[in-house]
Amino acid sequence: MTVSPSPSDPLLDVRGLAKSVPGPRRLFADLDLAVAAGELVTIVGESGVGKSTLLNILAGLDEADAGEVRIGGDPIGPLDETARTRLRRERIGFVFQAFHILPYLTLGQNVALPLALISADATAANARADTMLARVGLGDRGGGYARDLSGGELQRVAIARALVHRPALILADEPTGNLDPETATRVLALFADAVREGGSAAVIVTHSDATAAVADRVLTLTPGGFARRDAPRAGG
Repeated sequence: MTVSPSPSDPLLDVRGLAKSVPGPRRLFADLDLAVAAGELVTIVGESGVGKSTLLNILAGLDEADAGEVRIGGDPIGPLDETARTRLRRERIGFVFQAFHILPYLTLGQNVALPLALISADATAANARADTMLARVGLGDRGGGYARDLSGGELQRVAIARALVHRPALILADEPTGNLDPETATRVLALFADAVREGGSAAVIVTHSDATAAVADRVLTLTPGGFARRDAPRAGG
């Protein structure tokens, strides 16, 4: 079931996606989704319906049983693992619930890592990392380490890292799952602003109404496809 608008050139284009797991048990089928540049979509649904699996398929980390995923018009299905790794490095940003901030690197080095992986100029990469840390309110913490930060601060570092290389597609799995409501609201505002200003397409998996409230669209994942619901009003 298609519930999304149909931009003429969606940045993320998903057609007929299906996935089952051993058992056998069908997670979902017939998923169609088009996400435009600058658009933020949240996906909600019951535990076990396959939300995280869907993100992994969108990133080329898992294989669908059927269907196609295109990023910027390019299908990812035919790519070998080397090409998929390159795609993730160059065009996809991840925000994980568990942060995955490397403890032996400074915060600035963590944020600059996506640029280092695509062999960007080191001086330019460091400057860009400093800029992104400042954008998330941590401009004076680039020389610090993860052990010195709170959970909310670590999540802001993760967001800065996901956005630093200006990815076409940003994927986030429960980005505020471990945050208190006040910190979550602040982090989500920073995240949404950066996505829209940068012209990325973003897909967030969440159980949180607060996270859904920042979205342009909220989709419920079911075994039979997507159902659309209205985004909750922030603070309502």
